Amino acid sequence: MLAASEIRATDLACVRAGRTIFRSVNLQVGKGRFLSVTGPNGVGKTSLLRVLAGFIPPAEGSVSITSGDRQIDDGDERASYVGWLGHSDAARAQLSAREVLAFFAQLYGMDHAVDDGLREVGLGAAADLPCQYLSAGQKKLLSLARLKLSGRPVWLLDEPLASLDTRARGLVAHFIGEHCANEGIAIAATHETLDFAGDTLRLGT
Repeated sequence: MLAASEIRATDLACVRAGRTIFRSVNLQVGKGRFLSVTGPNGVGKTSLLRVLAGFIPPAEGSVSITSGDRQIDDGDERASYVGWLGHSDAARAQLSAREVLAFFAQLYGMDHAVDDGLREVGLGAAADLPCQYLSAGQKKLLSLARLKLSGRPVWLLDEPLASLDTRARGLVAHFIGEHCANEGIAIAATHETLDFAGDTLRLGT
């Protein structure tokens, strides 16, 4: 299983469609730590996560993940260390929650953990329901189960509390805490306060 001791960004800038979204962003998050990225709409919270993940290249600056004695700067390789929770849930309408999670479990080599993963996020009773009948909150929980199964050491979460009720928000906080307690790294872009100790990076200030 992959492990990471740190993710670091130095003097990052992001430009989209000719517009500078942010500039001179620096962060350093070590294993077992959580960072909340906050700020008003349009300051680049999601774009920052996408740059960290290696989905888009920075216009300036650098991102690296430290794993053992290696410093990984290449975006494609860095992406293999990242578990992503975003607005797109990847839940095919005609497939059941179990079928969707089974696909990802096979991809991550965790085939045996599908039913346990669904129960952990409260979807045991909805396991065989086609995803088109799941609520937005249930689809978010399915994505959370997929994130847990990924085994990736760095979690990047874009508005992880969106569409969730109080109980489900508690689950998100619990799983982030569990991930960090197991020496994982978690960074969340959010408008809302997570009931979880960590550091804060505010963009747009």
